[in-house]
Amino acid sequence: MLLVLTATANEMRAAFPAAPAVGQGETAEYEAGGRTVLLGVTGVGLLNTALRAGQWLVRSDVDGVVDLGIAGGYDLHETPMGSACFAGAETWPEYGLLDAHGAADPMGLGFAQAEAGGSRIWNRLELSPERDAQRMGLALGHGWLRATGVTVSGVTGTPERADRLKLSCNGQMENMEGFAAAYAAILRGVPFLEVRTISNLVGSREPGDWNLKGALRSLHDAANTLFAA
Repeated sequence: MLLVLTATANEMRAAFPAAPAVGQGETAEYEAGGRTVLLGVTGVGLLNTALRAGQWLVRSDVDGVVDLGIAGGYDLHETPMGSACFAGAETWPEYGLLDAHGAADPMGLGFAQAEAGGSRIWNRLELSPERDAQRMGLALGHGWLRATGVTVSGVTGTPERADRLKLSCNGQMENMEGFAAAYAAILRGVPFLEVRTISNLVGSREPGDWNLKGALRSLHDAANTLFAA
């Protein structure tokens, strides 16, 4: 059974409007595309996601993880508003030794976060979305974009920070949960897929650079494509 995560109940409701209501920290089984999946709302952020994903991955019947949600785009020419993206990598740029400008050297403390598959995990996870989607029997949509995710503890509020993160992480979409969800799946040894729809321009607080409703509509379409029978 696949574990399908969103950070918020709104995202879960957008993705699966016919599913039972799921609140933060709750799960519910649901028939999607002819299969039973376990829907779980983690709450926003790395900490909530790590705690809940770890809790639910203890179940022996969970054999894959799908992380759904919305995200900001660092360059709306690369990742247009409303577009669906799947993560080819996730970086947590705040892990490590911070310099005066807030940039982190992930090896500066000398402690890797973990070891999996014979490799140490520092602040970046290289993912295999096409392979893992196939392993889980999921369909990636035509025209979906392969993007590098940047997982932050606090949403980027200035263009200057957005520029730094885009450059240092080769980032294309910003979120608050992807690294934690991927990390939990990798430690558990199960396939993982992260799909997000673009809701805003990272670093801008201008209303014209945001379209949450459009991103949620796109998330519904993306979930339909993923779980097409």
